[in-house]
Amino acid sequence: MAESKTPNKNAEQLITEHLDIWTTAIEQKSSSGRGSSKKFSLHGIKKLRELILELAVRGKLVPQDPKDSSPQQALRDSIDKKSALINDGVIKKSRSKKNIKDEHFYSYPSSWSTARLEELLNVINGRAYKKAEMLTSGTPILRVGNLFTSNDWYYSDLQLEPEKYIDDGDLIYAWSASFGPFIWNGGKVIYHYHIWKMDIYSGKALDKDFSKLFLAAISERIKASGNGIAMIHMTKERMEKVVHPLPPIEEQQRIVAKVDELMGLCDALEAQTENSISAHQTLVEVLLEALLKAPEQTATPEQSTVQFQQNWQRLSEHFDTLFTTTASIDTLKQTILQLAVMGKLVPQNPNDEPAAKLLERIAAEKAQLIKDKKIKKQKPLPEITDEEKPFELPNGWAWTRFYDLFKYKQGLQIGIAGQYSKKGNGHVRYLRITDFRNDEDIRFIPSSAQDVYCDEKDLLMIRYGGTAGEVVSGKKGIFHNNMFRIDFDERLLSTEYVSIYLSLDTTRGKLLGLSTSSTMPQISHKVMNLALLSLPPLEEQHRIVSKVDELMALCDQLKARLTDTQTTKLHLTDAIVEQAL
Repeated sequence: MAESKTPNKNAEQLITEHLDIWTTAIEQKSSSGRGSSKKFSLHGIKKLRELILELAVRGKLVPQDPKDSSPQQALRDSIDKKSALINDGVIKKSRSKKNIKDEHFYSYPSSWSTARLEELLNVINGRAYKKAEMLTSGTPILRVGNLFTSNDWYYSDLQLEPEKYIDDGDLIYAWSASFGPFIWNGGKVIYHYHIWKMDIYSGKALDKDFSKLFLAAISERIKASGNGIAMIHMTKERMEKVVHPLPPIEEQQRIVAKVDELMGLCDALEAQTENSISAHQTLVEVLLEALLKAPEQTATPEQSTVQFQQNWQRLSEHFDTLFTTTASIDTLKQTILQLAVMGKLVPQNPNDEPAAKLLERIAAEKAQLIKDKKIKKQKPLPEITDEEKPFELPNGWAWTRFYDLFKYKQGLQIGIAGQYSKKGNGHVRYLRITDFRNDEDIRFIPSSAQDVYCDEKDLLMIRYGGTAGEVVSGKKGIFHNNMFRIDFDERLLSTEYVSIYLSLDTTRGKLLGLSTSSTMPQISHKVMNLALLSLPPLEEQHRIVSKVDELMALCDQLKARLTDTQTTKLHLTDAIVEQAL
């Protein structure tokens, strides 16, 4: 369908008038899963790129010129050349089913023409390969994964007909699982079955770079309408019935040049925005690192405290302007936790009972348990050396090994699916690692093993796998073998302070560093026993927890405000795009 609408707004205007929206509409990404290590995506610039493509293929990016050649005549030239190739036996006549409808995606200016894709391009299937045919040397086999994510290549020593190879400059299209067009520039290769080679019949009718723009613009729609459940794909017969826009060849070339220019601007905006985000994060880290630095050797404890309080005061006065990204707020949270366990977050009280006295009572109770044969005497661990201590402690604090404070209880392994129940029915909830992230698949087991039971306040540490060293809590039930419960005397040690210490990235990093596993990270009881904890007086532990709660609430307020602002900007971006189209 055609329309006589001229470009509604200059593309450069769309960029410059909304520059702040394009560059600040940032979407936070989930920290879980594989893929890019970036914790954000530049949603605004991504939408701007999509908008440029949409405007281009709808005829709204550059003005039409009545002096341009006739696209209708160019289409006849393309059809004639296709017919000649069929008559000469070079290509076969399409055998697509007659009941496949033409697929329209857009309306176009009245000066444009349209054609089925099969009238402009010869869509050629790649070749499927048996495993035995995929070798370690020979001619490279280009698969869909090589176009998107994978650098792993297979090779072939087969001698194939010319149309089963592609070379530099060929237009191709990936059509299974991942979708998209490419101008190939990787030398001569064989292309796999899930890739089409798309040969243009007439260069007077179609510019391959313009066709690539159109195919890129419609790829998400193609994927959404594709067949398959396990793997989405598009059929060749349906692809051939896609209605392809056909502007005058001169306008196609102007469109391609303008898109290249504007995508270059997007590249510059993207680099500038990423550099700005990186510079901001570096600034935040430098400022926060200054709080963690050891005082000068000549400074007295009182001078060090005063200096820290001054630095903290200066930083806190600029929270709203400094902590404007999720990454910076997360860094602030970790810094607060680190300051807490270093004794810098709250002042010391000389009237508090020193931590050394706590350790004496803990040692006495442990000795009594050994004497009563309730626990076994273990081989003593080495003394803590000065090299092991990561920082100096305030007066009244003490370094101790986890061994002196904690006991560990490994969870229950349930290996038979039939033992699970979806309902309680008097059974006990069975807690797996995933249950601490969501409640989508609750399971129960018929067990009375109370020694592997936890309540909401108990601290569990994941001991194996990619999340080894992470501490979870807040659930009641029997916990999985992949975790152990950390037990200690709550009369001598605050659960909340222990949680703060174990939640530190530095603590987890130390535990993983002590792990001897060469494959998946694994934290054993021995690894836990060797780790160090900075122990404050019990009264100070409670003051620290109270201060941490206060500051974490502030961080959460900052993050909530940031989320609201980002959501508004994302909606604004989408609205601008919708209005422009």
